[in-house]
Amino acid sequence: MHTSSIQQNILAELDHELAVTRRVLERVPEDQFAYQPHPKSMKLGQLASHIVNLLAFKQLFVQANERDFLDPTAPRPGPSPTTTAELLARFDQYSASLRQALSESSDEKLTENFQLRRGEQVLMERPKGAALRIMGLNHSIHHRGQLTVYLRLLDIPVPGVYGPSADEPGGF
Repeated sequence: MHTSSIQQNILAELDHELAVTRRVLERVPEDQFAYQPHPKSMKLGQLASHIVNLLAFKQLFVQANERDFLDPTAPRPGPSPTTTAELLARFDQYSASLRQALSESSDEKLTENFQLRRGEQVLMERPKGAALRIMGLNHSIHHRGQLTVYLRLLDIPVPGVYGPSADEPGGF
C-alpha cells in the first residue's frame, strides 16, 4: 500500500497550480495594467502582482513560525512589475524559491503551527500545511479566478484552468 505525505500532496498540487497560473499571467497585457473593471476592484497590474507576491507569502508559511504585519523589519516585495516580462520573471523566481522551500520541508515541519498577527492580535493560527493550502493556494486560486474575469472583459482569450476554456477547442 502506497501512502503519500502531506508534503508530496502539496507539492503535486502546487506544481499544477503554478503551471496554470503562469499560463494565465502570460496573457496579461502590460498596456492594460491600469485596467480596473470597477472602482472597488484592483487594477489589472495590481491583481497580477498580488498573485505573484503571494508566492513569497506562501514561502513564509513553510519556513517561518509567524508573520506580524506590523513588523517594519519583515521582508516586503519590491516595486510592482511594470511589464509582463518582469511579472513572469518574478513569478518564476518566487515559484522556484517556494518549491525549493517546500521540497526541503517535511510532514513533521508542516504540522507545526504558523501564526499570522497584527501586533498582539492573532489573525490566524494553523498548522503550516493547512495555512499553505488555505491562505496560500486557495487565496491565489481565488485571485487567479478574478484575473480570468478581467481577461474575459478585455476580450483576451482565457487559457483553460481545470479543462479547456470557451476560447479553446472543445471548451465550453
